[in-house]
Amino acid sequence: MSSREIEASLGKLGIVNLERIYWNTPSPALYEEAVRRREGHISHMGPLVVQTGYYTGRAAKDKLIVEDPSSRDKICWSPVNQPISEEHFDSLLAHVCHYLEGREVFVQDCLAGADQDYEVPVRVITQDAWHALFARTMFIRPVDFGRTIGVDEPQFTVVHAPHYHARPSKDGTNSEAFIIIHFGRRLVLIGGTSYAGEIKKSVFMLMNYLLPPQGVLSMHASANVGKQDDAALFFGLSGTGKTTLSTDPDRRFIGDDEHGWTDKGIFNIEGGCYAKVINLSEEKEPGIYNMTQHFGTVMENVRLHMSDRRLDLDDESLTENTRAAYPITHIEGAIYPGLAGHPKNVVFLTADAFGVLPPISRLTPEQAMYHFLSGYTAKVAGTEAGLTEPEATFSACFGSPFLPLHPGVYAQLLGEKIRQHQANCWLVNTGWTGGPHGVGSRMDITHTRAMLNNALDGKLDDVPYVEHPIFCLQVPQQCPGVPEEVLNPANTWSDSAAYEAKARELAAKFHANFEQFADGVSEDVRQAGPAR
Repeated sequence: MSSREIEASLGKLGIVNLERIYWNTPSPALYEEAVRRREGHISHMGPLVVQTGYYTGRAAKDKLIVEDPSSRDKICWSPVNQPISEEHFDSLLAHVCHYLEGREVFVQDCLAGADQDYEVPVRVITQDAWHALFARTMFIRPVDFGRTIGVDEPQFTVVHAPHYHARPSKDGTNSEAFIIIHFGRRLVLIGGTSYAGEIKKSVFMLMNYLLPPQGVLSMHASANVGKQDDAALFFGLSGTGKTTLSTDPDRRFIGDDEHGWTDKGIFNIEGGCYAKVINLSEEKEPGIYNMTQHFGTVMENVRLHMSDRRLDLDDESLTENTRAAYPITHIEGAIYPGLAGHPKNVVFLTADAFGVLPPISRLTPEQAMYHFLSGYTAKVAGTEAGLTEPEATFSACFGSPFLPLHPGVYAQLLGEKIRQHQANCWLVNTGWTGGPHGVGSRMDITHTRAMLNNALDGKLDDVPYVEHPIFCLQVPQQCPGVPEEVLNPANTWSDSAAYEAKARELAAKFHANFEQFADGVSEDVRQAGPAR
């Protein structure tokens, strides 16, 4: 597509009279630096460090879905899927387009979905060069494979105006920030926030809307594959170790956040990684740490010492949610585009701040569906204002904010695929042991890696198991490289009565949360949770 055709395409949206369009180049300056580095004229070039201002994470309460006739009856309306009228959307889109007149815009044409049978051409239009670089980093780049998009118009468009602020009383938004998805027109409108994660998650929302009706399970999960072509999936919310544990040097990396599971196998929806980097260390996480030093990486809200251009990954004065976005191609041995066969293992990661869940447990298919629908992890004291004790967090399918359809749709697909392909299922606690947060200690990452690697390699298939008396999980009693006392969480507490009381407290929270799903699942799944 020529620049003139791009300009005509933007005109159809109402974006006209632009000063200049930069198409598929994040910015001339960045491009020139990249060329100079490739030709050896720059001895060292580090990452691009940016600050996102007031919003340093997703504006969850400001995500809205247009209530249009084509999608109205399909959306699971809820506090995380709030409606907005088409009239408000059209009015706000017109205001944003008028705002962009006379300005530069940066246009990226990319793909979502590494499987060509399910790929979606995506166009991101933004007023910031670094957001264009972010989009180019996070999605699949057709140019890497000598391809063009192959259509005159994208199938999905993101209009990104981070410096435009809505007027809630007139625009129907909840604040000055807005992330509005119109599934009927396959259009997203973002404004009032510079946090780049809104771009990638809006496209993920689209894939979560399009794929399940085609029999494809869309998943908030990372993935890798072993030497025997044994793929593995890792589900988990932020802070549970999803990116860390899937970037294993002994296994080939597929992707860190968003995947689909088809009748052929799994595929990555993206072409980049978006890793949390607070307190990242070269010793414990060398792979991800190396990416923070790499040219082409975008670092969000990380402190930079201007005197020596040194990154301070321990500084959380801007936010605890510091991030690094980098292309998967930066990772040695990564599979790009990310395609693999059916997973042999499915792992659910939770950071249990109550310190009562076993560090690793084997799940039946029914238990897998139960814990998938539950999506449990915990917030810890100090991460949010006013939070003084651990707080249980349940996010259906480990990604509730990104699911436009009912969670049961995704859970049903997961159950069918687990049974059909006989995948082993595991629950891994990367949180606390020996007591709750503030008393116990965080699970040793070396122990977690050892347990996980043994599970993926089949070394836990024939060891003895016992059933946890409260959570009814199958807990291995032996694991190479891990002390036996670590495997049973009650043994790590000094007060067994306190352990039982805290475990029953968490079990009750599981029961209360699952009531919302009880009528939509089988009796076997309903009974797959903790004992009552």
